[in-house]
Amino acid sequence: MAIRRMTHLRGPNIWTYRPVVEAIVDIGDLEDYPSNTLPGFYERLTAWLPGLIEHRCSVGRRGGFLMRLRDGTWPGHIMEHVALELQTQAGMKTGFGKARMTGEHGVYKVVIRTRHEAVGKAAIEAARDLVMAAINDRPYDVVATIARLTDMVDRQCLGPSTSCIVDAASERGIPSFRLNDGNLVQLGYGVAQRRIWTAETDRTSAIAEGISRDKELTKELLSSCGVPVPEGQTVKTAAEAWEAAQDIGLPVAVKPVDGNHARGVSLNLNTQAEVEQAFTAAEAEGSDVIVERFIPGQEHRLLVVGGKVVAATRGEITRVSGDGRSSVAQLIDLQVNSDPRRGAEEQFPLDIVRVHDNAVTQLELARQGLTADSVLPIGQSAVVERTGNLCVDVTDQVHPDVAYFATLAARVVGLDVAGVDLVVEDVGQPLAAQGGAIVEVNAGPGLLMHLKPAVGRARPVGEAIVQHLYPAGQSGRIPIIGIMGDQGGPNDALTAKLVAWLLNLSGKRTALACADGLYLGDRQLSSQSAVNWDAGERMLMNRTVEAAVLQTSVREVLTNGLPYDRCQVGVVTAMPPHEGLADLYVHEADQMPGIVRTQIDVVLDNGASVINADDPEVAELARYSDGEVFLYARSERQEAVRAHLAEGGRAVFERGTEIILGKGKERFTLLDLAAAPYATLAAAAAPGRTPAVLAAVATAWAMGIAPELIAAGLQSWGQQDAQAALQ
Repeated sequence: MAIRRMTHLRGPNIWTYRPVVEAIVDIGDLEDYPSNTLPGFYERLTAWLPGLIEHRCSVGRRGGFLMRLRDGTWPGHIMEHVALELQTQAGMKTGFGKARMTGEHGVYKVVIRTRHEAVGKAAIEAARDLVMAAINDRPYDVVATIARLTDMVDRQCLGPSTSCIVDAASERGIPSFRLNDGNLVQLGYGVAQRRIWTAETDRTSAIAEGISRDKELTKELLSSCGVPVPEGQTVKTAAEAWEAAQDIGLPVAVKPVDGNHARGVSLNLNTQAEVEQAFTAAEAEGSDVIVERFIPGQEHRLLVVGGKVVAATRGEITRVSGDGRSSVAQLIDLQVNSDPRRGAEEQFPLDIVRVHDNAVTQLELARQGLTADSVLPIGQSAVVERTGNLCVDVTDQVHPDVAYFATLAARVVGLDVAGVDLVVEDVGQPLAAQGGAIVEVNAGPGLLMHLKPAVGRARPVGEAIVQHLYPAGQSGRIPIIGIMGDQGGPNDALTAKLVAWLLNLSGKRTALACADGLYLGDRQLSSQSAVNWDAGERMLMNRTVEAAVLQTSVREVLTNGLPYDRCQVGVVTAMPPHEGLADLYVHEADQMPGIVRTQIDVVLDNGASVINADDPEVAELARYSDGEVFLYARSERQEAVRAHLAEGGRAVFERGTEIILGKGKERFTLLDLAAAPYATLAAAAAPGRTPAVLAAVATAWAMGIAPELIAAGLQSWGQQDAQAALQ
């Protein structure tokens, strides 16, 4: 099997609303050999990938794909399912896939949903190799392949904290797209956008983040506002650390001033040797060191979002139990690091415990008279870690007094999203009564401990952050008008420019990407054709944009997809010819409606579709619209228009030289083209352009622009062009 090419469709496309990788696969002679004719193939494939049992396929139930496999299906279809399963095993579960013939013998389009282009393409290539190995009864290292894909997912896909916010936004219908190769993500479009970077938002100020990194400054501010904090001193040397410990009173805790994840933190220190060793461990983290009063109790992390505690976890002391033959280091690997929740990457809620290169763990063992090489007898246990094991959900136990001080601490520092660390015996009791204290306030807190607690239920922290950024009723959307029809030609450009002009007049700063160039308000940014995905995304990234008019073409839909997930108004002006699209396996005119309907499929429920009723194939697309349908035509006697108006629908048409708005039985004369400066310049001077004007009028009407403003806007737009032509 040969993969001729792979295309990443980044936006809504002919297959689905979401990004996919589309591969052109030539299966060659295998077109004559469905799976049920290949001896041993079924057994080898299912032994390598037992998870295929979960694939429902077109049968619609568990095991459906395996039924197809036994009955006989072709390698292109099998590649689709294998690629999806490889992605799932690599930690990127996506369920959508398609395999369709192209019309060329043995050549298929294999399509899979993917969250990352490189991972999706690698999964398709691996699927090809795996299927061929199973067909030819050759060895194939499935484990190594999944490990390689897993590494790609870990390194290149969004981290779990960011993903949970993005997924929560998606559930709310809020669009999003990635702004870099890391975890910087834009939610929403244009002026309605917000940005997140892991658990930090664009409401997280640099000053607040700087304060949170300075633990001494944080404590000073908290203390001045009445928040209980442990007394402490910043020190430069081990000797100073011991002096501070004596001033504060033993026992003490020693930690880096600028640290996170409990690295370099030592607790309950009672001797000079312990304090000095702890200083060395904290200093190794690369910042100043603070010595503070030890607070007895358990470590807790409260997540504060928008002034509310939305989740809380409690830490646990990590211990190992002796077996009489294994060293402490071996016991740590056997009993602690074997926990599937532990790992070095962000998707693991707990860190790997390292003993040989971790001074804090070595100090903890030394205080118990042990080293990493000590062998614990049966029945004896040892503490290996006191901090950093936040894994027990206690959200429902948090006392209102504790929640009050946690939210106050976040406000004092200035963080909209904060991880507030406190030590307390019982989180269900008031803070001061039990001598508890807040020890840290962290910006950009990890969310995984709340998503995957070892004990208790997961908390909807992503939803809380999205609700904070977008209170109920806010969608993160701006009006987007998508226009398709004449393959990116001049008539659609005229419609787009008119619509953008009318939106600007209505008070919305409007971005325009069309065949004539790229515009923002009344300023032209580029004179080159902007009928492409990149131009559309560029406009939707702009924080000043309040509305966007984006022209597209069939070729763009087939090679990139649409640059937006949904639109307020979708306009189809014509059914383009299929000629010139053979390189994309479009050979027949009857393929075109299935492609063009993409523009209608993405119309929002509360939006509208604007349809050229004079083109019968375009008129047929109206039935796919989730929103209201506006028709336009040269005459109200057009059959589709008459039927639409009879049902109470809205339409725009000509009556002589007048443009008429119709709704049900009502008629309203918008403008007499013969009397308008615009008509002389554009419509009359360029025969055949009037339908573009009708489309623009219908679109503006669908956007809720008052007819009087539409009429005035058409005339003023024409006058501007006339003045420019005379200069």
